Amino acid sequence: MPLNPILKKLIEDMAAANAPAIMDLPPTEGRAMYRSMQDGATRVAVAQVRDELVDTIPIRIYIPTLGEKLPCLVYFHGGGWVIGDLETHDAVCRKIANEAHCVVIAVDYRLAPEYPFPAPLEDCLKVTQWVIDQSDELNISDIAVGGDSAGGNLATCVCLKMREGKYKGAIAHQILIYPVTDALMDSESYSDNAEGYFLTRDTMNWFWAHYIGERDKKDVDYSPLHEANLQALPSATVITAEFDPLRDEGEDYARKLQSAGISVHSKRYDGLIHGFISMSDILEEAQDAIELVASNLRAAFDERN
Repeated sequence: MPLNPILKKLIEDMAAANAPAIMDLPPTEGRAMYRSMQDGATRVAVAQVRDELVDTIPIRIYIPTLGEKLPCLVYFHGGGWVIGDLETHDAVCRKIANEAHCVVIAVDYRLAPEYPFPAPLEDCLKVTQWVIDQSDELNISDIAVGGDSAGGNLATCVCLKMREGKYKGAIAHQILIYPVTDALMDSESYSDNAEGYFLTRDTMNWFWAHYIGERDKKDVDYSPLHEANLQALPSATVITAEFDPLRDEGEDYARKLQSAGISVHSKRYDGLIHGFISMSDILEEAQDAIELVASNLRAAFDERN
């Protein structure tokens, strides 16, 4: 399918503006640039939004209805483990909270290169464990985890880490929006979509270099596609985009989960690029993806009751 015409014009306009690529900026400036790209997004009203700390980790809690015990999605933002924060994904989290009628807790985990692997994963694990342990105080019932891009990677790794011991079975569902699952970067979609579609192979190389440096690229703590045993994991929603370097590794992970007996709803959005979930103001497909996330969350939570 051809590239969506709205996205085609957006990419052409960005090229004409001759703005620097994020990877050509120091991380602090890249973060500011990424934040500014989300400034105009519609931020729908939510009954209550409040910021808190889990130890030293900032979180933002979105509650769509007050005085009601609700399920919860713990959300990890995208940005290659280097950029992104509570503000860049505020609009998406608000919409998911309202559409899914669940609490959303967004995690402002530490970022590379100042805090490379395993710091971001440790923060996401700590907050997820805190949400489970404090569920009564938070008036939360069931718990899912999710995220986009690098946040999807962190969600997969949190599920793998928590499937044994005290937290076994605690997570109801995982939302994986164009997730990173393989540091090898050798898929067909990496060749087909290496450049020209917003996220490039070179940018992903830059992200990975900041996050893991010279570590083994097949380590399952950040390359979950190489995990041999994917049994006993939560059901999953996996969303991918046609013109995305990460397309194949997301879909490969979905197939591996299914082969391990995990219930998976996998959907590719044709004609779209990486990052489209944040474009619901201009793309009907992005709103459709948010509604799919919400519907699958509601179904997963209902199955637990």
